[in-house]
Amino acid sequence: MPSVRKAVAVVAVLAAAGSTTASARSVEVYAAPGPAPELSAATLDARFQGTRREISRALATAEHFHDDDRTRTLSALLAKDRRFLSFDPRGDGRAVEVIGDLRHADRIAVVVPGADNTLTNYNAPKFVGGDSRALYRQAQARARGTRFAVIAWLGYDSPSMLSTDVLTAGHAEDGARSLGRLLTGLHRVNGHARFALLCHSYGSVVCAKAARPLASLPVDEIALYGSPGTTADNAADLGTSARVWAGRAKGDWTRYVPNFRFAGLGFGADPVSSGFGALRFDAGTGPHSGYLKPGSLALRNLALIALGRDAEVTRA
Repeated sequence: MPSVRKAVAVVAVLAAAGSTTASARSVEVYAAPGPAPELSAATLDARFQGTRREISRALATAEHFHDDDRTRTLSALLAKDRRFLSFDPRGDGRAVEVIGDLRHADRIAVVVPGADNTLTNYNAPKFVGGDSRALYRQAQARARGTRFAVIAWLGYDSPSMLSTDVLTAGHAEDGARSLGRLLTGLHRVNGHARFALLCHSYGSVVCAKAARPLASLPVDEIALYGSPGTTADNAADLGTSARVWAGRAKGDWTRYVPNFRFAGLGFGADPVSSGFGALRFDAGTGPHSGYLKPGSLALRNLALIALGRDAEVTRA
């Protein structure tokens, strides 16, 4: 089994590198968010208002401690047209943003990010806030008049690429439970909308863990892109009736990731392999973090998947 031994050796080297380069967490200065009402149509506005107060409180802390990166990010989150369902400034931070009309949308796309997503880089291109706004603009341009909303979901502890956590499914399992609670709440807000999960890199592991528990909700599209694997052997093992898509750009380094799972390390079968059984979409030629870059083929196809316009998606 030389290929397996080689893969184990590669993962061991990565694990050692992660354990020696991960930085220690600094002392926490940001306060925990206060209790929020359960998400529903009746509480939606209260959630928006309460979260805005939490962001303002965190901004005051950032200014007090001269945390310039957080100050810039949090100031931007308080722009008049931005609305958040939840927010937690502790650690690397969490934020769940609504883009579009959540109450009346016919389709809601949830962008599930991979590793290295934090509050500090939230708004930047290539990270979940910037990517989600690009997706919303693309979908609006492709289908004007369609009632559509996007959720930018930094709702879990996104692992660092310099940590051994990125080699295991632990953060994904916690994230899947959080994602399930979110979609349950979104369904209470809007009972007629259909959901699409757009899952990048490590986020594809989160979506794979969430797929079966979400089977009772109207999730009809799941797109796995830039995925290192999901821990599932094939699409059927996800336990969902949703259409499962997979795509990898030609410039994505994840094509070199060993597709095996051993002693809790690694994520198993490659979702773009023929044996996995996903519908393959053309993700173009870009890099690992360029799938939702404006003007890219991957963004076009992911927007069409989010809109449920499957016949227009370019297949790989």
